[in-house]
This record gives sequence, C-alpha cells and structure tokens, in this order.
Amino acid sequence: MFFLWPVAELLALSLFDSRGSLSAANYERIVNTPLYVRVLTVTLRISAITACVSVLLGFPLAYWMSRMNPQARTYVLLFVLIPFWTSYLVKTFAWMLVLGRTGVINQIFGVVGAQPLSMLQGEGAVIVGMVHGMLPLAVLTMLPVISSVDNRLLQAAQTLGAHPVRGFWLTYVPLSLPGLTSAGLLTFVTSLGFFIVPALLGGPQQTFLAQMIISQIQQLLNFGFASTLSVLLLVATFIAWFIYDRLFGMSSLSGGQAVPKTRGGLIRSSGRLILRVCADICELVSKAAATLLPARVRKQTMPAYGILVLFFLAAPTLVVIPIAFTNSSFLDFPPTGYSLRWFEVYFQSPLWMTATLNSFVIGFASALLATAIGGLAALGVAKSDMRWKGAVFALMLSPMIVPRIVFGVGLMYLFARMGLIGTRMGLIVGHVVLALPFTFVTIAAVLKNHDWRLDQAASTLGANRLRVLTRITIPLTKGALIAAFLFAFITSFDELTLAIFVSGGVMTTLPKQMWDDMFLQLNPTIAAASVIVFVLALTLLLLAEKLSKQAR
Repeated sequence: MFFLWPVAELLALSLFDSRGSLSAANYERIVNTPLYVRVLTVTLRISAITACVSVLLGFPLAYWMSRMNPQARTYVLLFVLIPFWTSYLVKTFAWMLVLGRTGVINQIFGVVGAQPLSMLQGEGAVIVGMVHGMLPLAVLTMLPVISSVDNRLLQAAQTLGAHPVRGFWLTYVPLSLPGLTSAGLLTFVTSLGFFIVPALLGGPQQTFLAQMIISQIQQLLNFGFASTLSVLLLVATFIAWFIYDRLFGMSSLSGGQAVPKTRGGLIRSSGRLILRVCADICELVSKAAATLLPARVRKQTMPAYGILVLFFLAAPTLVVIPIAFTNSSFLDFPPTGYSLRWFEVYFQSPLWMTATLNSFVIGFASALLATAIGGLAALGVAKSDMRWKGAVFALMLSPMIVPRIVFGVGLMYLFARMGLIGTRMGLIVGHVVLALPFTFVTIAAVLKNHDWRLDQAASTLGANRLRVLTRITIPLTKGALIAAFLFAFITSFDELTLAIFVSGGVMTTLPKQMWDDMFLQLNPTIAAASVIVFVLALTLLLLAEKLSKQAR
C-alpha cells in the first residue's frame, strides 16, 4: 500500500489545479510549452541511446563470460557487480574527475602536447556516465540467457556448411534475443528516471524530466505540476513496457522464449534481414582478418575486449581512491602528496558522522524489514498454486519498474500529511519498498530448488507450521536470507532519491550529504566519503556473493 497508494494519488493530483478544482490545466501547460516537450524528447533520446550502447557493449562481454569455466566466470562477474552496486554518486563523482578540464584525460592530452578538451557539461559526458551505470545491468540481464544457449547448435551450423561468424549471427543471436531485449528494456526504463548523472555531468541542454520534477518541488513548491511531470514519466515507462510486451512478450523477461502478442510480420522480417546483413558484413571482416592477422592474435580479440570493458567499468572508481588520500585542498590527480587529512575531516565532522549514522540505522532497519516481508512473500509464492501467482510476482517487482523519482514524489505528498517527512520512520518505509524486489527475488530463487519433502517430514512428525518454518525452512535458506539482507542494506545505504524528497533537510543520510556537498563545497572530503561507501559496498557484496553461493 505504501507503494500503490502514493503512485495512484500522484495520478489523481495531476488532475487538479492550484485551487483544488478538477482541471487539465497542468497537461495543457505541458502541451503548450515547448520547453517541457524538448526536455521529454531529450530524456527519451538519451535514455534510448544509453540502452542501445549498453546492450551493444555488454553482449560481447556476456558472451565471453558465458564461455568461461564457472570459477573464472565468478571472478569476472565480481568486476561487473562491484560497479553495479557502487553508489551512483561515487561513480558520477569519479567521471567528473576523469572528464574535467583538469581531469585525468586532459592531463594525458597535456603530456602528449594536445589541447585540452571541454568534455563536461555536454551530451557525450552524460551518455558515458549513464552507460557506465547501465552496462552492468545489461550484462547481468543477458548473461543467464546467453549461458543457457546450447553451443552444439553452433557446431551443427558449421557442420552444415555455415561460416562460424554466420552461424553465430543466424543461430546464437536469435536464441539470445530474450536476454538482449530484456536488457534493452530494463536499461531504458531505468535511464528515464536518471537525475544525478545529467545534473553533474550535463549542461542545460541535457536536462532530464526528473530534474524538472525536483525543481518544481524544491524551488517552486508546485506539487500539482510536479505530479503531472511524474505522470508523464510514468506514461513513457508504461508505453515502453507495452511495446515490449506486444513485440516480445513478458515471458522473455525471465529468460523464457519470447512469445509476442502480435504477429508483427514486417518487424520479424526486418529483424531477420538485419541479422543476415550483419552476418554478411561480419563474415567479410572475419575472412579479411584471417588473412591479415595470425591465429594467435585473433584468439586474443575477445579476451582483450572483455578486459577493456572491465577497465572501463572499474577505472573511474579507482581514480577516486588516491584523491581521498591527498594532502591538497583541491581535487588534483595524481595527488601532489598523500595524507589522511580528509579522512580526519570526515570522522571529526558532526555533520558527516550524523549522516553516516543515519544511513547505517535506516539501512539496518530497512534491510531487516525488507528481508522478513520479502522472505514471507517468496515463501507464499513458492508454496502456492494460485492462478494469480504471476500477478503477485509482478507486483513484488513493480518498485523496480516505476521510476524512483515518481515513487519519491508520491511518497512525499503522502508523508507530508502523515507527519513522516524528516523522520527515520519515513525513510525506512520508503527504503523497505525499494528493497523488497531484491530480497524477494534472492530468496525466491533459492526456494525454487528447496526440497519441500523435508518440511512435510517434519509436519508428519508432529511439528506445527511455525516450528517447521523456524527449524527447517529458515536454517536451510539462511544463506539466501543473509544475502538478501545485505543486498537490501546496500540498496538502502545508497539511496538518494527518497532522501531528497522525504528527509526534509533534517534527517540527512550519507548520499544526501554527499549530494549537497557536491554543490556547496567540493573538496576531497567527498572523495574520502566515496572511498568509505565503496569499501563498505565491496565488503558486503563479496559477503553476499559467498553466502548466495553457499545457499545454492
């Protein structure tokens, strides 16, 4: 209810004017003002570019990982997961240091005698930052589907006379299509709600709809029009889901076979034509490379590409670490000297310590509640044969689908009347809603393979349902429960959107304090805080992965 009610109320609020009368004035304002149409166009265009680039870059990496042995794949997967769970603030701050006027890239240009480039405050910087954030999501979405493709089909195609490259494009790629389309949809929908990256890396021409929503609330206190902009973002999201469902079917999101709800003969024929053209071009390139490059070099092409993409994911964050230990008052890279000065400033600042304590308390409480609720929901879905199981599953995942800023605006409007603005309880409730999909999916994946005969045996021996749950089910799934708790904690600890709307400027969390300092006093204290957040996320991630592996 804390998810459905705020979103539904937001839809209703957009239909009233400032005097409380039923009116379409807010929507007329959007239609008649070119600025809002342009911002919506920019949001859709950059989100679409981000989704396409993320899938194109991620597919070869996911394919390379799928061909590895399980142990090597686990190690490479960690390099993908670390940037995935690293705070967006930390990653965006790192790109500011890399792309800035005196950043790492321009320093390299200076060494070779080239003129420095102005890379920040432009569309290129925004796309780079967003692709960096979405690429791990694309890889993690495609990897299970690609790994399930039977490699013997490629061998069969080659046996029938197809060139290896042609066999790949006409056999492997179509079978991987559910993973590619799912990755494209998820990255596009997630990108629609971005505001950190365009705010810090872009300029006025790259303003996203989410930024305008924040401006309407924080600067103009215009809840009605902010709700209308949120509805616009929500409609764009639902349209994307509807088109995807009609073309590919929702079943492909879980890695199943795509079952489109429309024949789409023209679209399907166009897709086959594109695949054949790609196969022809790549086959020609492959034959040319075979004559120009030795076999040893060609074999290293895929590993070299994979390492390059992993470097792209890891390098920006690694730039932040040495800056956190600088003895300078400026964000210089490389640092002129090293000290623990900025860590001392961080730990001696009541403001930073209060924000950190709030993040830990809210994160712990949110993770505990989300794990309990998500675990019970997963248990109910796993043991139930009801007709609406799919609908319940979709409902539990819906906080991942609706842009967070839409949920944040609706929750703020609700909490303002409940007296929960600026309270820990308000932040905890919001964080529980956002963490529920992660705990639900993590625990449901383990319960799917749970041996229910053990529960039945305990019941036969006289144990009631509560005793079976506490003595059998929970001990056998404790690894998944702990992993779900840690994932929920990371989600809460890194959450900024709700803090902007619900904290009320009083209950400051660590991401909110970092966000404020980036605009008020940019100094290496933020780098020190970023390193602390990064180390915490890395530690919890490694622990969660270890426990998840034990649970499986």
